[in-house]
Amino acid sequence: MGIDGRLTVAMPKGRIFRDALNLLGEAGLTLPRELVEDSRKLIVEVPGEDLSFLLVKPVDVPTCVEHGAADLGVVGKDVLLEEERDVYELLDLQISPCRLSLAGTTDWQPVLNPKVATKYPRIANRWFRKQGQQVEVICLNGSVELAPLTGLADRIVDIVSTGRTLRENGLVEMEEITRVTSRLIANRASYHLKSRQIGELYERLAQVVKEEGGLQ
Repeated sequence: MGIDGRLTVAMPKGRIFRDALNLLGEAGLTLPRELVEDSRKLIVEVPGEDLSFLLVKPVDVPTCVEHGAADLGVVGKDVLLEEERDVYELLDLQISPCRLSLAGTTDWQPVLNPKVATKYPRIANRWFRKQGQQVEVICLNGSVELAPLTGLADRIVDIVSTGRTLRENGLVEMEEITRVTSRLIANRASYHLKSRQIGELYERLAQVVKEEGGLQ
């Protein structure tokens, strides 16, 4: 599992990355410049900590962990719920908080079998089934906010942080589906084969989360 016997951690590029780096720093890890600075490296080694980091797209973190390319990963709960990968969820890191919500235009009116655009088709389908609503889910990977504005869909399901993007596009948040924070996940085999290394990193991170009020 992982690279050269080191503990390998899949890190998401983008929104969560900076918060994750701050948390690792607070946990006492000495991070190399390639992580802290804007680097194009995809594998960054941390010899002093016996760690390696894989820098991947957020959606690929659970895949890398499930299939053993990484021992651990940092990933949003939204991605975990959507991808449904066979991994251990070890710790709620309480970073990058946001929510997954249903949104639409201010003048939206109910229609029969409405279309809903989203990057999260599995989550959306499950949620609407629980609500007893029949919808057509359209999977988009780009700017989901365009869908109601162009007539592609009636509403959207997407991540909301401040709500600014919705407001600037004339959309409103209608209902919260689930709260989202970032999680520490582990490969099932690595969790047993590298239990000491994983346990040590877990304890360091859990202590920081607890001190900041995330664990009771």
